[in-house]
Amino acid sequence: MAVAPRVKPLDLFTPEEWTRISARSSWRGIWMVAHAWGVILAAGALFVAFPNPLTYVLAVMLIGARQLGLAILMHEAAHGGLHPNHKINDWLGEWLCAAPTGASLASYRPYHLSHHKYAQQAEDPDLVLSAPFPTTRASLWRKVIRDLTGQTFFKQRFGPLLGKMKGGAPKGAIFAGEIARQRPFLLWNLGILVVLSALGLWWAWLALWIVPMATWFPLVTRLRNIAEHALVAKNEPDPFRHARTTHANLIERALIAPYYVNFHAEHHMFMHTPCWNLPLAHRVLEKKGLTQGMLTAPGYRSVLTQASSR
Repeated sequence: MAVAPRVKPLDLFTPEEWTRISARSSWRGIWMVAHAWGVILAAGALFVAFPNPLTYVLAVMLIGARQLGLAILMHEAAHGGLHPNHKINDWLGEWLCAAPTGASLASYRPYHLSHHKYAQQAEDPDLVLSAPFPTTRASLWRKVIRDLTGQTFFKQRFGPLLGKMKGGAPKGAIFAGEIARQRPFLLWNLGILVVLSALGLWWAWLALWIVPMATWFPLVTRLRNIAEHALVAKNEPDPFRHARTTHANLIERALIAPYYVNFHAEHHMFMHTPCWNLPLAHRVLEKKGLTQGMLTAPGYRSVLTQASSR
């Protein structure tokens, strides 16, 4: 198997620079998790206080983007970046980031580290995400519509269960196994529903948690995947070009790319660097004239235009 070429940080940075870039924190990860949940609560409260179509659409977009933010912070935990203490890191990543969105840190970590090990090589498990691109504009729009209408959510959430149901295994055993696998996600949703019901807002669980998860979350997850790895050469020998860094403005950071996920080229080069230090890594590389060799894009619209140019 071909392991992706690596870059040695001290070939690029002085020891002092690398100490700053690689420094971990016992509070930044906790703050970012709290921030994600704070934005979710604030966006929901905005619609509850001022119910109208505009505030609802805005709430769905903000909450869906922070649900992606929780997934990104789970990804950070997979690299041990949320907290220097391994147990605290994994607890934050599993129970406050992964479980609420139906993911599992324990399952995600080995899969994702394999992606880093074989980035853009034949063994990369994420190649399937970038393989369809470039595609046509019509094909991209069909994907967007499937995301925004909940079709992608339904397929991802219930597709595996329906596939098992078509087999010959006992239906009771299948349901029991699925409930056991989804227990953290179900407990979180039950808890959210109970709390909202106690506040007289039972409907908000569906309107302000499930709807964002079924619409905006899948869409921005797709946009993030396209920006990071679409149109990146397979078997790329240059570690500066294993992934793309997309320059994101304030609106893009709020609605598409939270928590520095857009600095993906730097993340692949220095995968154990905490996400909040990736902008610093980019600035130092830029001062050294090294970002010219990186794969970058000026914004998400630019990447999507390239990805739908066939």
